[in-house]
Amino acid sequence: MDLHLSGNVAIITGASRGIGRAIAETLAAEGMKLVLVARSRTLLDELANSLTTECFVQVVDLREPEAATHLVAAAIERFGQIDLLVNNAGATLRGDFLALTDAQWADGFALKFFGAMRLCRNAWPHLRDRQGVIINIAGLGGRTGSAEFAIGGAVNAAILNLTKVLADRGVAEGVRVNAINPGSIATERLKTRIRNYAAEQGISESEASRRMPQAMRVARFGEPEEIGRAVAFLASPMAAYCQGTILDIDGGQTRTL
Repeated sequence: MDLHLSGNVAIITGASRGIGRAIAETLAAEGMKLVLVARSRTLLDELANSLTTECFVQVVDLREPEAATHLVAAAIERFGQIDLLVNNAGATLRGDFLALTDAQWADGFALKFFGAMRLCRNAWPHLRDRQGVIINIAGLGGRTGSAEFAIGGAVNAAILNLTKVLADRGVAEGVRVNAINPGSIATERLKTRIRNYAAEQGISESEASRRMPQAMRVARFGEPEEIGRAVAFLASPMAAYCQGTILDIDGGQTRTL
């Protein structure tokens, strides 16, 4: 299906691996020009060289307050427009709430929330000019709290609320803003969780991979490409009536309304 994205320009943060890389590969296949953002030049260059579309690599630490301003300016200088912003960057620390420090909380919000918020603010005028789209990659912890995911849950909840806030503004200004909550997706981060679970339970990693989805009451882990395809749909005119939509892609793990 032609999603009518060819020639449009997308900024993708956290693009070097995992979900971000899959999003980049999916959008490249749709003919979009890409601004690939992460902190690892080696991985970004490798990704850019593997894609057939025009890519602009930006090695940026979005925790820095001025990073978003410089990134948006660089994207406009290179391509002259921004049609899509995908806020995907940011991992948050798991752990015992009583043991998490102020610095760890501040770091959790610095990249995933404040980095995304600043990018939305700086890109907004350009997205308004193009009647563009923002897609925030949040996470299930923003909807369903769990004891070991205090920072991540709080950050994701803030991103989901920001999505609704900007969607409300976007109705009048022609910018569509939506969010995706990925479930347990087969990335390096999940592999770390599997290893830790295996060690805690005294079982093999293969057995841990079998038991963890059962404990979540889902059939399997998700694949990064499944998130990439959802991003492409939400970015396209096919999703023109999606505004403030929060899409759970989790194999049924979220059972609340």
